[in-house]
Amino acid sequence: MTDTSIKADWIAVDWGTSNMRAWAMSASGTVLAEAASDQGMGKLARDGFEPALLATVSDWIDGPTTVIACGMVGSRQGWVEAPYAAVPCPVLSDAFVQAPTTHPDLTVHVIPGIKQTDPADVMRGEETQISGFLARNPNWDGVICLPGTHTKWVHISANEVVSFQTFMTGELFDTIAKQTVLRHSIAADGWDDDAFAIGLDMGMARPERLAARLFSLRANGLLNDMAGEAARAQLSGLLIGAELAAAKPYWLGQQIAVIGDSSLSKLYVDALATQAAPATQVNASAITLAGLTAAYQRLKG
Repeated sequence: MTDTSIKADWIAVDWGTSNMRAWAMSASGTVLAEAASDQGMGKLARDGFEPALLATVSDWIDGPTTVIACGMVGSRQGWVEAPYAAVPCPVLSDAFVQAPTTHPDLTVHVIPGIKQTDPADVMRGEETQISGFLARNPNWDGVICLPGTHTKWVHISANEVVSFQTFMTGELFDTIAKQTVLRHSIAADGWDDDAFAIGLDMGMARPERLAARLFSLRANGLLNDMAGEAARAQLSGLLIGAELAAAKPYWLGQQIAVIGDSSLSKLYVDALATQAAPATQVNASAITLAGLTAAYQRLKG
């Protein structure tokens, strides 16, 4: 439910595959109210986006209202396809795409994603977080890590995305823990810091042995009574360690920022610290909103 007493000067929207978040904003960039919906891109046909948005934010609309949206709303399966900008490119493109609307007071602009042709890679939504980080940290050069289902490592220089690489670490963790033989050994929750550290060391030192190390989790449960919580933590350590080993050309010797969920981001920050690579942890929600605000300011000139 939205607050009917709030009227937005503009509306910021982060629209992912599973969920949508919206903020009523003042002209100066102050958050007046916020709301969320489980109507993510994956649940909607193209003609369902406007009704889903209005169901969440209509009480904030009082006259002509601009919406700035990022994320999967701009994908091929989204409300309107916002073509990718190609690296190297500015973090925040001027080529916003306007989505079709029927509401007379609603104008929706979608932020494009970014693509890399060789090696092939894409991002959609992360560019807005990066732009929010750079808005708060002008002239920052280095590497930004965005942990999640598909973790991204992004090289930033002179306010441009130079290159980036995506790792399916989060999705691999979820799939391995729930859909392979290791489901019998991996606890649904719980944690063991020592087991994570052991897995991280093994994944970093010998990433080519990852497949063998994974089965050892099952064997350790059968033969040595390894607890499910320890197996869960060690699986995470193995996968993150292998990722850090592969991403080393990105983060070695660089200034590093980590943007994402607080608990997952902390794992990356702690893992990088073991390699003498200090990283700054950044709140994903706040930085996404900062990026949407930067996009609105650019749109309004």
